[in-house]
Amino acid sequence: MDVTPILDSLNDAQRQAVTAPAEPTLVIAGAGSGKTRVLVHRAAWLIDVEGVSPQSLLAVTFTNKAAAEMRSRVESLLNIPVNHLWIGTFHGLAHRLLRRHWREAGLPQNFQIIDSDDQLRLIKRLLKNLEVDDSRWVPREVQYFINEQKDEGLRSKHLDDDGDPHRRQMISLYKEYEIICDRGGLVDFAELLLRAHELWRDNAELLAHYQRRFKHLLVDEFQDTNAIQYGWLRLLAGKTGVPFVVGDDDQSIYRWRGARVEHIHQFQRDFPKTTVVKLEQNYRSTATILNAANAVIANNSSRMGKNLWTEGAEGEAIRVYSAYNERDEADFVIGRLRDWIDQGNLRADAAILYRSNAQSRVLEEGLINARIPYRVYGGLRFFERAEIKDALAYLRLMSNRDDDSSFERVVNKPTRGIGARTIEIMRQYARANSCSMWRAAGAIASDELSSRAANAVLAFLNLIERMARDTAELDLQDKVDHAIHSSGLIDFFKKDKGEKGETRVENLLELVSAAKSFEPGMSEEEMSPLDEFLSHAALEAGEGQASAWEDCVQLMTMHSAKGLEFPLVFMCGMEDGLFPHQRSVADPNGLEEERRLCYVGITRAKETLYITHAEQRRLHGMDSFAQPSRFIAEIPAEHIEEVRPRVQVSRPLHTPRSSPVTRTMVTTGAEMGIRLGQRVRHGKFGDGVILNCEGQGAHARVEVNFENAGTKWLVLNYANLELM
Repeated sequence: MDVTPILDSLNDAQRQAVTAPAEPTLVIAGAGSGKTRVLVHRAAWLIDVEGVSPQSLLAVTFTNKAAAEMRSRVESLLNIPVNHLWIGTFHGLAHRLLRRHWREAGLPQNFQIIDSDDQLRLIKRLLKNLEVDDSRWVPREVQYFINEQKDEGLRSKHLDDDGDPHRRQMISLYKEYEIICDRGGLVDFAELLLRAHELWRDNAELLAHYQRRFKHLLVDEFQDTNAIQYGWLRLLAGKTGVPFVVGDDDQSIYRWRGARVEHIHQFQRDFPKTTVVKLEQNYRSTATILNAANAVIANNSSRMGKNLWTEGAEGEAIRVYSAYNERDEADFVIGRLRDWIDQGNLRADAAILYRSNAQSRVLEEGLINARIPYRVYGGLRFFERAEIKDALAYLRLMSNRDDDSSFERVVNKPTRGIGARTIEIMRQYARANSCSMWRAAGAIASDELSSRAANAVLAFLNLIERMARDTAELDLQDKVDHAIHSSGLIDFFKKDKGEKGETRVENLLELVSAAKSFEPGMSEEEMSPLDEFLSHAALEAGEGQASAWEDCVQLMTMHSAKGLEFPLVFMCGMEDGLFPHQRSVADPNGLEEERRLCYVGITRAKETLYITHAEQRRLHGMDSFAQPSRFIAEIPAEHIEEVRPRVQVSRPLHTPRSSPVTRTMVTTGAEMGIRLGQRVRHGKFGDGVILNCEGQGAHARVEVNFENAGTKWLVLNYANLELM
């Protein structure tokens, strides 16, 4: 049989993987090494050369898009219809299995799948029916607990409270949730996998049938499997199955979702005769970018080990820019983007990556001001995020009690016992009396509501009045900070366990940074700083990000970038405490995952990579000084070209308490001890803090925020500043 069409486009390692014998095979596929090609050609090889029936193949991917692509490419390669092939996601294949064997799975024939939002609404109704305080037992926290247990293959009956009252209540709520779902024939996403696992585990004959049928198991993104997914695969493989799994332990970045990189090592223990093939030839990036990625990831100890290489060009050096602060960083990125676009390149070929969603705000402002279209990949613009809109609604009510839209948005957020029926009574009164919801709420609280509802409404009205009164004399940033805390939003989202809740808290704190850096007085109208800021936020949200098909710069988190590639990449905010994230620095496993995330970021770049970090960063409402990320130091110096800022500003090891800045110290910031955040004293303006620095020699000047005189730009030669 002529096997040329299947193998002729493959390199040696890819051919070795595709033609591997009918034994368990682990393919370690580096970034850009053609793993999808290997999976597709493996399926084609088995069918066309080994004579395996298409019915004997089961292929698992992690997205429906990947499943559709694999199905299409196999069909194109073999020129046969493949609709009958079992190619899909874990959830899709589990659903298909349960529809066929609903009776054995203990489900009604017409069972209904509920998505994450439906599941959350169900949990909220459950808490309400049980009269459980949802401010203490936060619905999202309950949802996270339930799904976490299911991902580990655990039912409520399997759990022990270990004498912990909080855990005991969580287990009780899990049990009640199971009862409701069983009664209504409802199946959530985690249940699909757990129920499918139990179906095979508890039905030996059925399992034996599928083990005979699906001898060859092809699995993509194996490093991202969680406990129940791996357990499901092991059951199906049994002692006679031939699992062919493809993954990259260096790109395992979803531990917070339950993914276990350890499965790559466990696989070889569970299947002792495993053949290991490494795909190390990269078809995406330059040699310089690959060498940098290899050097960084080599610092992780618990990895299979591989070394990416390319036959392509050496490529240009990685540029590292040391910014003064986050605005200087954004200005640098915008400037290089302009150069890129002016050279005739597509905007869509450039991506800006960051560790935290909150970092996007300053970058977005810069892009808007530069009139460069952009799109936040897989997310919303800063001022369009739900938690930001919640905070702005509180601020609008503090400024204008008759803002009905803001009133309805937050009257019961966080939940405070004001239900839909109470809100509808307010609406009816407001319509009948041509007044605002605020006025309606005050009017009906005394005679048309139950005492419980009336107390809840009055408590909300008093909260807004108190917030406005307490912040009347505060600066804008302090108003915002007070609002996000006093409203309960910060505590509310802190109780939302997992990455999503943490991100929302970070975004709310970043709103304080936005207020702190906002410059009022830009409008010709007489407006308070708060009203100006609210108008600014509304206008920015109204700009609307570019459509998916428009030629625009791509903004995204490092996590969202996985699987994508761009000719030009900026990795921003590369500072210890931000990336690697502060919560991971002291945790060896967490630090290794952060390093894998850095590896993913670096390998997104095809031709040009910029890495930026700032000495001072105002993020999450706080000013901080940080060292450059340790990951930068792990890149060999020969692959780096440092892009010097306008003035080299550094933090001295020791500065005398009161020493004048003399003219002989002007030429280099490092010599004169000037640093961002340095406290200084001026003969006329008093004490202040250095915010920025530019120019050199006799023209060097600093921006100082004085406690009593505000912000001033001063020429260092004539300012006679004293370092404090």
